[in-house]
Amino acid sequence: MMPDMKIVVAPDKFKGCLTAAQVADAMAAGIRDALPNTMIDSCPIADGGEGFVDTLVRATAGRFITCKVTGPLPDMKVDAIFGILGDGKTAVIEMAAAAGLALLKPGERNPFATTTFGVGELIRAAIENGCRKILLGIGGSATVDGGIGCAQATGHTIVLQDGEPVSPTEPLTGRDLERIVMVKQHRGEVTDGVEIIVACDVTNPLYGPTGAAAVFGPQKGATPDQVASLDAWLHGLATRTGKETEANTPGAGAAGGLGFGLMAFFSAKLVSGIELVLDATKLRDRLQGADLCLTAEGRLDGQSVDGKATAGVANLCRQLGVPCVAIAGSVGEGASNMYGQGLTAYFSICDHPMTLEQAIAEAPILLQRSTENVVRLTV
Repeated sequence: MMPDMKIVVAPDKFKGCLTAAQVADAMAAGIRDALPNTMIDSCPIADGGEGFVDTLVRATAGRFITCKVTGPLPDMKVDAIFGILGDGKTAVIEMAAAAGLALLKPGERNPFATTTFGVGELIRAAIENGCRKILLGIGGSATVDGGIGCAQATGHTIVLQDGEPVSPTEPLTGRDLERIVMVKQHRGEVTDGVEIIVACDVTNPLYGPTGAAAVFGPQKGATPDQVASLDAWLHGLATRTGKETEANTPGAGAAGGLGFGLMAFFSAKLVSGIELVLDATKLRDRLQGADLCLTAEGRLDGQSVDGKATAGVANLCRQLGVPCVAIAGSVGEGASNMYGQGLTAYFSICDHPMTLEQAIAEAPILLQRSTENVVRLTV
């Protein structure tokens, strides 16, 4: 029997409620309630932030790997998870798994003392598992070290102002930025020839009033004096290493300057998070021949237009002529702006008055029911 329709399900997570995969499962159940003979292609997505690894691994039938690496503090060890996509050659990493702010208690937050060393260890682990391409999400960091810890962990040559050798096992932190005069990737190093693509939707430069220290330092525990010092040190790092072009590239200030470090010391490319995800999941190919695409996110409003997952999916559907409907946990002011992104229609899962707590508790069944109603409308 031929299927009634082909429907692609490409939702983002409902933050604090359901993962993207759980959202997709609930929506698929709703489709089957309406049209049991429908071909469903489930493709959970993300925008490069939380859930980046989980979403891409599941969407490509990949696998997860856990390894012990250095945490945001040099003497901290954490069990970090990264993924290998279904092609077996591409790794996907969230820097927050090793150097995330959520790994620290409020009293431990101090960007003078934190490091991206563990991020470099994750990169090494991915390469040792046969990967030659790395997709790296850099949201949620606890660091302002310009990526020097990451470079150190992967074996880059680092020279200090006083000529002091850098130990390969004693992670550099934000307070070491002042002393570094050279960071160099050498031939034969573990990252030599490895392609690194960074999911980054932050446009801040490395230093200055909108730079890494000034904008993001305080939320990572930096005092006003520390912000001033870190900003000056990041500026000095870019100058001394001859990487001022990279320092002024949009996104250089992301993750405490890790965006800069990845561009300057790894020749990494910074791209929109949702564009990276759409490419990695091959959503364009999966939409070929689809009768409908269903996307979703926790809250649909005016901010959804700015690089969010639903906007990326809607834009792609518009290019391909596929109707695209969004189902949201809640709908806020400006949601209608999504029509300009290619969205055909949008609906809230809340079909009767309820509290936020009720909506969260009942989200799976509400999603299933809303999806069923949308699909019945298309028959």
